[in-house]
Amino acid sequence: MKIRGLTKKLFVYFLIVIILSLSSVGIFSYMTSSDELAEMVENQMNQIVGNAVHHTDLYLKDYERSIVSILTNRQVMEFIDLKANREEYDFYTYRKMILETSVDPLFIRNPKLASVYLLSDKLNAVYYYNGVNEQSFNADDKRKQREYFLANTTADGKLSILNHTIIEGQENQMLTLVRRIRGFTSPELNGLLAIEMRSADLSALWKGIDLGKYGYLFIIDDKGRYVYHPDGSKVGSDVPNEFVQKLQQAGNRSFIDTSEGDQRMYLSRKSDYSGWQLVVSMPLHELRKPVANIRSTTLVVGLFTLVLAILLAYRFGKSITKPIQVLKSGMRETEKGNWATIPLPTHRDEIVELMVRYNLMVNRLSEAVDRVVQVELSNSEIRMERQKAEFQSLQLQINPHFMYNTLETIICYATIQDSEEISEIVKALAYMLRYSVQTNLEEITVANELKHVLYYLVVLRHRIGREFEIDVAIKPEYLLHVMVRLTLQPLVENVFQHAFPEGLEDYHFIRIDGGVEDGIFWISVEDNGSGMSETQLTQLQEKLSTNRLADAEIDEAGKKGGIGVLNVHRRIQMVYGENYGLRIESVADQGTKMIMVMPASPKHEEKPIPIQGA
Repeated sequence: MKIRGLTKKLFVYFLIVIILSLSSVGIFSYMTSSDELAEMVENQMNQIVGNAVHHTDLYLKDYERSIVSILTNRQVMEFIDLKANREEYDFYTYRKMILETSVDPLFIRNPKLASVYLLSDKLNAVYYYNGVNEQSFNADDKRKQREYFLANTTADGKLSILNHTIIEGQENQMLTLVRRIRGFTSPELNGLLAIEMRSADLSALWKGIDLGKYGYLFIIDDKGRYVYHPDGSKVGSDVPNEFVQKLQQAGNRSFIDTSEGDQRMYLSRKSDYSGWQLVVSMPLHELRKPVANIRSTTLVVGLFTLVLAILLAYRFGKSITKPIQVLKSGMRETEKGNWATIPLPTHRDEIVELMVRYNLMVNRLSEAVDRVVQVELSNSEIRMERQKAEFQSLQLQINPHFMYNTLETIICYATIQDSEEISEIVKALAYMLRYSVQTNLEEITVANELKHVLYYLVVLRHRIGREFEIDVAIKPEYLLHVMVRLTLQPLVENVFQHAFPEGLEDYHFIRIDGGVEDGIFWISVEDNGSGMSETQLTQLQEKLSTNRLADAEIDEAGKKGGIGVLNVHRRIQMVYGENYGLRIESVADQGTKMIMVMPASPKHEEKPIPIQGA
C-alpha cells in the first residue's frame, strides 16, 4: 500500500520507529530483568539454605562437644561398668556425682536441653531432666529404649541424631543426640549416652534469615520424615513421595511444587554432618512480584512515552511539511510566471533557510528575465565576432601551405645549384612541418613516429657536423602499434640537448626500445650521457606529478629550459588518462632512461605522410 502525502509518510514512519524502539527496549528490558531477578532469587535462596545448614551443623556440633565432655568423665565410665546386682548406695552415689560434675554444668551452659540420660548393657540407667516432668521407667521400658537406640546408632560410636524422645507427651517435638560409649574397664561400646533438645529451638538459629512473610525453612531426615517444620503437626510424619523424588532430581537447583497448597519454590542442601536435608520454601507469587512490578511499570511508562512520542512526531512532521507546502504553492505561482516571494516564518532553521534561498532565486530570476532582451540584442554582435574568429582561423591554415610552397621553391633552387645538403635539409623540414601541422590524428603508428625522428636526425646531422646513429631495438611486430603523435622526437631532442653537454663522443649511444607487458605498451629512449642527480630527478618527477607545463626555468648553465619532456607527459595523459604518461629513471654520470607508458591499442594500417606540397 502506497502512502500519499509527506505528512502521512512522516507520521507513519515515525510511528513505526517509535513502536519498534519502545517494544524492543521494553521486551528486552523485561526479559533481561526477569532472568536476572530469577538468578538473583535462586542465588539468594542458595545463600540462605547454605547459611542455615552451616548454623545448624554448628549448633549440633556444639551439643556433640557437650556429649564428649560427659563421656570422658570417670564416674560416667565407672557407672557403665556397674553390675546388674549393684548396691543401691553405689547407684545413688554415681548418680549424684555425675549430676554435679557433668550434667549440672551442661544444663547451665545449654539451658535449652530437656534431658540427659545414660543406659548400660546391665540396664543401669540414670535420667536427668531440665524444665520437663520427670519420668520413671521399669526394666522393660529400659530394655525397649536400649533396643531402639542400638538399632538406630552405629557400632563405631559416632553420634546419631534421632527424631525421638522418652518424655511422655513430647513426641515429635524433641531431637535426641545419642551415641554408644564404653565403660572404664570394658573395651566394648556397651553403654549409651543421650541428650534431648526441643526441635523448635532450631528456628531460633534462623531468625536472622529474611524469607519474607510466607517463606520458611524445614528439615527432612534421611528416612524421609519431617524433623522440623513450622507446622508442628507435620513433625515426625513422612514427606510425600512425589516431593522427595523432585527433591532428589533437583539436586542443588530449585524446583516448583504444589504439595503444600499453593505454588512454591523449593531449594535444598544436605548436611554432611547430620545427614539432614534442609529445605527453604518461598511462595512463587512473592518471588515474581518484582518481575510483575517491572512489567506493569514498563507497560505504563511505555504507553505514556508512546503517546508523548506520537504527539511530538506529529508536531515535528507538521513543522517540516507546512513550510514545504508553502514552497510548493510558491513554485506553482512561479510556473505561471508570477515572480512572487513567499512569506517567511519567525523562527530560523534549515527549511526556513531554503525558503530564503528560494526568495533570493525568484528575485534573481526576475532580474534575469529583465535582462533577456538586452542579451538577445547583443547576440547578433557576438555572432559577428565569432564569424570573424573563424575567418582568422582559416587564414592561419593558409600560412602552412605558403610555408610548404616556399620550401619546395628552396628545393628547386638547391637542385639548380646542385646542393644536396640544402635539398636534404629542406626535404626533412618539409616532412617534419607537414607531419606536425597537417595531420589531425592524436594517435599515430610507431613507424611514422620513427620516420619523423629519422628526418629530425637528418637536420641534426647538418647542425652538429658529424654522423650519429640511433639504435632502434623495437621489434617489427610493434611498429604498427599506435602512440601519441609528436612524443618520440621531443625525447630524442632532449637527449642531444642535455645528456651530452661536452659534445658527442664515439662511445655515446641512444637506444629506442618498446614492448607490451600486461596490457601496457611502452616505448623507451635510453642514453649513457651525464644523467641527473637525485635532487634533479626528484624535482623533475614532482613536475611530472603536478603537470607543470607553463614554467620554463633557468638551468645551472644559465639557459632557459624547455618544456618538451613535460609536454610529452601531459599529452599522453590527455589522450589515455592520468594512469599513463612518462616515467624517468636516471643515475648521475651513468645515463637516463625515459619510458612512455600507454595502453596496448589495436594496430593501425597507415600510409607514410607524403612531403609534396599541397
